[in-house]
Amino acid sequence: MELKMRLCVALLCVCALLGAGVRAQQEEMEMDVEDAIDDMQEEDVEEEELATPTPAPVPTVTYKAPEPMGEHYFAESFDKGTLQGWVLSEAKKEGIDEEIAKYDGKWEVEEMQNTKLPGDKGLVLKSRAKHHAISGLLLRPFTFDTKPLIVQYEVNFQTGIDCGGAYVKLLSQTPDLDLAEFVDKTPYTIMFGPDKCGEDYKLHFIFRHKNPKTGEFEEKHAKKPDADLRTYYTDKKTHLYTLVLNPDNSFEILIDQTVVNSGSLLSDVTPPVNPPAEIEDPEDHKPEDWDERPKIQDPDAVKPEDWDEDAPAKIPDEEAVKPDGWLDDEPEYISDPDALKPEDWDEDMDGEWEAPQIPNPVCETAPGCGPWERPVIDNPNYKGKWKPPMIDNPNYQGVWKPRKIPNPDFFEDLHPFRMSPFSAVGLELWSMSSDIFFDNFFITSDRSVAERWAEDGWGLKKAAEGAAEPGLMTQMITAAEERPWLWVVYVLTVALPLVLIIVFCCTGKKSSAPAAAAEYKKTDEPQPDVKDEAEEEEAKEEEPEEKKSEEEDSTGEAEEAAESDHKDDSTSHEKSEDDILRRSPRNRKARKD
Repeated sequence: MELKMRLCVALLCVCALLGAGVRAQQEEMEMDVEDAIDDMQEEDVEEEELATPTPAPVPTVTYKAPEPMGEHYFAESFDKGTLQGWVLSEAKKEGIDEEIAKYDGKWEVEEMQNTKLPGDKGLVLKSRAKHHAISGLLLRPFTFDTKPLIVQYEVNFQTGIDCGGAYVKLLSQTPDLDLAEFVDKTPYTIMFGPDKCGEDYKLHFIFRHKNPKTGEFEEKHAKKPDADLRTYYTDKKTHLYTLVLNPDNSFEILIDQTVVNSGSLLSDVTPPVNPPAEIEDPEDHKPEDWDERPKIQDPDAVKPEDWDEDAPAKIPDEEAVKPDGWLDDEPEYISDPDALKPEDWDEDMDGEWEAPQIPNPVCETAPGCGPWERPVIDNPNYKGKWKPPMIDNPNYQGVWKPRKIPNPDFFEDLHPFRMSPFSAVGLELWSMSSDIFFDNFFITSDRSVAERWAEDGWGLKKAAEGAAEPGLMTQMITAAEERPWLWVVYVLTVALPLVLIIVFCCTGKKSSAPAAAAEYKKTDEPQPDVKDEAEEEEAKEEEPEEKKSEEEDSTGEAEEAAESDHKDDSTSHEKSEDDILRRSPRNRKARKD
């Protein structure tokens, strides 16, 4: 009994925790929206308390453009509704047809489709299958010295993305930089952001490194993130992309303020910043007598005399017998008697027409049709072509490799963070999808300032989008429709605890003996025989201690009932008491005691 009670309590606790978890998620979503509203609106609490209780209207979030609160190099929220400060490229792409060489893709500043924040505007790539290029100057050039670089901006693939990019380029500071001539070959220092084509989901971080020996630039690509990026391209939500570069050469890439990739510029980029100190000598060649064979055929092996190389691999089964009813004279296939020659059949062009072949219906009920042949089996005497066994090569010299020599192009750059300064940010993109939404570009050297900008911009947008999302139950049903196996999880999580509670708490064998003894009524009517006293004593010894104590309590109640009746009717006392004792072995034992 005690074990059942403990199991019931444990199951009830599990159900309570599940319910609390659901309520906590709903409360957390509500708190996010309330915090955003409190940040953007100041409400008079005293007036609300004094006002007449009426149903409160659904609160709306009033958008306010983020403002930079610290040192920064670039900040753009597009909330003025214009492209002021931005330059559209008037150049043409080299090496392609004139018709598609122009950067004539359209850009607009407008609100997001189905926006949850009226008044929040962004830069939108409007055209499909066209080249787009737009750029803007920084407040001052960024120089890589002792401070980190933080670049962040928002992207929303409003209509999804089939094939195209949404990355930014930090354009290198050069004397001839002309934003109106911004093209794909314009020198850049860093390229960063999402890119997708087909099922290849990328998050670029590429920087151009200058070779200190030759002065030439080479692109270095950061390793691929381990995280699955698919959701960020398909959920049609606004995501915040952040790149952090530190003077110690470490880097971090974040999406929605969560790190998805990190590493070092010295060890986690391809090709490496520093070339190897040694290389293989291109003038070294493998000697003609170099033996790289670890195994060779045994030259002393001799083919056995009884080895038959001509024995076939398969032979007819001599023990096979033709099945009864085999139709030797019936062909397996016949011409379709219902087939008709097409009206447009030209025998001069198409040849003589023949009806198509169909299975012979006569053979359907027979073991087989046509000439019977014995089936073939593996030949037990088959050995195949004899080959000498393989042995270790006594002249094996290993796999030859050319010798190493010092790399004439070797250099060691221990500070790849010190890249070329940049003075502008640009978007040079081609996409098969339109309506890509960009917003809240920000470049700084202070991470706390960047986080404040993100909180005032993307954080408010996230809260508004979260408030418009369907409830938890709707999300669970939607997820189960996409992944039917989730229904099993739901059943096991909700239904199984309820079933166990019913089984352990609401069922079980009830003991009727104590109740019968307690409610027993005196009567002179004959009663059915009971088990012998010896059998009752044996059964009672096997019962647990709890049951014994219950039986003793029931005996006491019966005796009290008997004493009360004695005061009312002394004449029938002895007879009634004897009847009770005769019917109940427990009472007989109590009387003996």
